[in-house]
Amino acid sequence: MTRSLLQLRISVEYARKRVLNDVSLEVAEGEILGLVGRSGEGKSTIALSILGLLALKGGRCEGEILYRDWDLLKLHPREMRRLRGKDIGLVPQSPLAALNPNVRLGSQLKEAWRAHERGEPDWKPLLESVSLPAEESFLRQYPRNLSVGLAQRFLIAMAVLHNPSLLIADEATSALDTITQAEILGLFRRLNQSRGIAILYISHDLASVASLCHRVAILHQGEIVECNSVDEVFLNPQHPYTKQLIDAIPQLPTVGASAMESGLARR
Repeated sequence: MTRSLLQLRISVEYARKRVLNDVSLEVAEGEILGLVGRSGEGKSTIALSILGLLALKGGRCEGEILYRDWDLLKLHPREMRRLRGKDIGLVPQSPLAALNPNVRLGSQLKEAWRAHERGEPDWKPLLESVSLPAEESFLRQYPRNLSVGLAQRFLIAMAVLHNPSLLIADEATSALDTITQAEILGLFRRLNQSRGIAILYISHDLASVASLCHRVAILHQGEIVECNSVDEVFLNPQHPYTKQLIDAIPQLPTVGASAMESGLARR
């Protein structure tokens, strides 16, 4: 039986306005869980709560977030900093905005490493694992010189630098073109299979969720309205909102299959 890596049951308020109401989620060791909902439903709020960063946005979280043997909501900020970036990695939505445009890539990689470790490792295996150039000339570049796709790969490299058990990908493919998105989804899949990294994949794109995830949770009006295997949710949806989301997936007129069906076929 697969062990639980992350379990949470939380409610969140911003300025006394409830945005999440007793939301319950579980991510197993080595699992890819998709979290789906429209913009503004509170998906990123869940990510910020797990990372202990919600207060920076003026939010207040109640409940419990159990990661291994720790309740993250009860940890001292110093203890949370030890976990964040090392045991729990983050791939944010906007790669070029997340990187300092005026600091060389190598310096940013070293800074992320030294936040939790000493010395300096060989960067080549890390860069090759995310299909980035392993030459020193690449690390001497600035983020502003990169394409969005390369910048996202570099952010993924930084997120898995310490081989975390859990990776939070928050709309990590939304800024990418279709081909680059498929490449990044393939990268997430390889990291999951080769390293056993569990992934909380947050997205409003159901086609990408269908192609990548093992299970999917549907967030609507501050609550999880459905959570099951990808096959069950997409082929036999139970909640009206889930059915509405699936019905909105564009059809592929020349092939006669929906994007979701194509995603399931690739799994």
